[in-house]
Amino acid sequence: MVDRLDRTQVTIRELVAESQVRACLELQKTVWQGAELDIVPHHIFLVAQRIGGQVLGAFDHDRMIGFLLAFPGLRPGRVYLHSHMTAVLPSYQNQGVGRQLKLAKRTDALARGIALIEWTFDPLQLRNAYFNIVRLGAVVGQYLPNAYGQTTSSLDAGLPTDRLVARWWISEPRVQQILDGHTPHEGKAAQRIRLSKRIREVCQTDPEQARQIQLHLRTAFEELFKKPFVVTGFELREDYAVYVLEKYEN
Repeated sequence: MVDRLDRTQVTIRELVAESQVRACLELQKTVWQGAELDIVPHHIFLVAQRIGGQVLGAFDHDRMIGFLLAFPGLRPGRVYLHSHMTAVLPSYQNQGVGRQLKLAKRTDALARGIALIEWTFDPLQLRNAYFNIVRLGAVVGQYLPNAYGQTTSSLDAGLPTDRLVARWWISEPRVQQILDGHTPHEGKAAQRIRLSKRIREVCQTDPEQARQIQLHLRTAFEELFKKPFVVTGFELREDYAVYVLEKYEN
């Protein structure tokens, strides 16, 4: 890990040159450690740029250390951004680079009158869950079983690619309060889904147990999302993590 990264030296830039975009390919390999088959090719980045998506890079001086890729999306009556990929080099992770990329994404979206950004994340990746829910203020109300099919990424550990859908309502006062460091008040009727903090270790050492844990989570989330509850909080305890769900209207 890079020692005490000076965040003021990290710049976020729009990637427009093909040479810059090609650098994202090697960064993908380093972060996800998958086969060539699962690498998003450079021309997809260029298409996203041309059609109103986002292709942003994070740089430590002249070295690209992270990037994000987003596509425009359309639902009835609403244009939004779907954030397909955000990657930071392992040696620069946990130092705020991902947050800088997300905030730059938010600034650009707000300037274009876009109020919603969505992305998916693995519910077994606890660090990502904490970042998305606690640090950014995204809410979650949808579960996608095996969203991407089988991949070669070591992070998926051979499991079905189950994903939660994070929805980041970037113009809401609640989100701004969270970005300012304030924790929203939790309602009395909150529900909880608990998960061992050792889940990544279990994925590597006992795939069948990991699969059973994943199925349990899938059932628990789908049942609560029907009621309808959404994930509004996430807690990290000494031995376990907790998804906090509340009745929520947007």
